[in-house]
Amino acid sequence: MQASSNPVLSTRRIVITAVLAAIAILLGATRLGFIPVPNVSGNATIMHVPAIIGGVLEGPWVGLLVGGIFGVYSMLQDTTGLFRNPLVSIVPRLFIGVVAYFVYISLRKNNEWLALVMAGVIGTLTNTVLVVAALIGLSLIPPAVVVTLIPQAIAEIIIAAIITVAVVVAWKRIDTGKGGSSV
Repeated sequence: MQASSNPVLSTRRIVITAVLAAIAILLGATRLGFIPVPNVSGNATIMHVPAIIGGVLEGPWVGLLVGGIFGVYSMLQDTTGLFRNPLVSIVPRLFIGVVAYFVYISLRKNNEWLALVMAGVIGTLTNTVLVVAALIGLSLIPPAVVVTLIPQAIAEIIIAAIITVAVVVAWKRIDTGKGGSSV
C-alpha cells in the first residue's frame, strides 16, 4: 500500500475519502462524535479522527479532503458563532490528515505502532492548536480560556490514538488479506 505510487485521486482514494467524510458527518449529525467535558466548549470531539485515518491510510490528499469536508460541516453546523469563520472551521482542519500522514511515514519504518499512535496524537494536536490559535487570533475567545481546554485536549488525544491504531491495524489486515473471515 504505497501511497506515493498511486495517482493523487485514484478511484480507491475517492471512495475512501467519501466514506471517511461520511463517517465524520455522521459522527456530528448523531452527536456520537462529541464527548461531554466540563469546560467552555462543553464537548471533546472525535470528528477529526477520520481525517487522521485518511491521511495515514491513503496519503496527504485524502487527509486534506476529509479534513476539509469535516471543516465545512463544522462551519455549517455551528450554533455558537465561533466556527462561522472558515479560518476557524475549515483551514485548520485541512492540516489534520496531512500532518498525520507525514508523522506516520516518518516513524513507520522504526515502529509501526508508535507511528500510528503518534499520527493520532499529532493529528489531534494539529486540530486543537490551530483551531484554538485561530479563535484567539481572531479575538473570538480570550487566551486565558486555553487552560480550561487542557482536559479536553488530553481526552481527544487519547481517544484519537486508540481509534487510529485500532482502525488502521484492522484495515491493513483486511487490505492485505491477513484478517480471518468466516465468509
